[in-house]
Amino acid sequence: MLESALTIRALTARAVAAPLARPLRTASGDIPVSPLLLVDVASEEGPVGRAYVFGYTTLTLRALKAFLEDVAEVVRGREASPAAVYDDLAARFRLMGRQGLVGMALSGLDMALWDLQGRAQGRSVAELLGGQAKPVPAYDSFGIVDPAADGAALERSVEQGFRAIKIKIGVGDLAWDVARVAGVREIIGPDMRLMVDYNQSLTAPEALRRIRALARFDLEWVEEPVPAEDLAGHARIREASPVPIQTGENWWFGHDMAHALAAGACDLCMPDLMKMGGVTGWLRAMGQAEAAAVPVSSHLFIEASAHVLPVTPLAHYLEYLDLAGAVLADPPPVVDGAVTARGPGLGMDWDEAAVARYLV
Repeated sequence: MLESALTIRALTARAVAAPLARPLRTASGDIPVSPLLLVDVASEEGPVGRAYVFGYTTLTLRALKAFLEDVAEVVRGREASPAAVYDDLAARFRLMGRQGLVGMALSGLDMALWDLQGRAQGRSVAELLGGQAKPVPAYDSFGIVDPAADGAALERSVEQGFRAIKIKIGVGDLAWDVARVAGVREIIGPDMRLMVDYNQSLTAPEALRRIRALARFDLEWVEEPVPAEDLAGHARIREASPVPIQTGENWWFGHDMAHALAAGACDLCMPDLMKMGGVTGWLRAMGQAEAAAVPVSSHLFIEASAHVLPVTPLAHYLEYLDLAGAVLADPPPVVDGAVTARGPGLGMDWDEAAVARYLV
């Protein structure tokens, strides 16, 4: 689908700690701000591609920035072909592996290259992939909530048109989980889809005990009940669970996805663009989900996910968790509970005044 021959002139990265509209509290730790690395790829021909990666903690940002600055020396002067750059860098890091900070940085570069190609052609990435921009059903993604204190925020989600909401649980005992889920279900009503996320906090036996107690609240899925790498535990829970099991946000590239699907670890999956290899890695991996008949949702990265889900077999939900809105000139809106890809490219422009305020 790529038609424009572009040459990479420069690769730059800026670290920001952007405010979150709703700071996240999870069973595996709190995320008070959004630590982002903003990636810009300038071409000799003029257009600039943009993307960002999410560092989870500000402690990763210095290392991510330094690594991408070194990668800039490798890619400068090369043709801005996402797949060719992806394959070259994958080969360079094969002996050490691409998990962790290396994979995050390379995925961010890949997304920026796709954005660059779209901008150069005046087309959205969704169109470059052979699809079209269309509304993708989204769910509003909350952290740990207190139904009493957060009731107004939950009601706003319903008023915005969301038809699905996810909350995080698992910081207390079973009674604590039941009280939170019951309170949220009462606020959002019986017709809204409700998902829960344990953020890898339980053992398999305890997970099954809790899921059985929560099933009466008509849950759409239970996410990551045990550590992400525990594929046998996920499969054991899935086999006995009355609620579908969701996982995938911590899969690294297509091989992790293959291992998880072969193990029968989930009913549903939600890969992360930053961990799957950006747009190129996502495209190469999604046929596995189709072959296994496993529906695919996105994890984070609202803007780019809205482009890849329309060309993803068995696309399910887009996770709406706004990481970058504070540094974007025009964040994507939610319309009738859905997000639509915008162009050209990935449809993102930095709010440079905000970027300057939040630089770290």
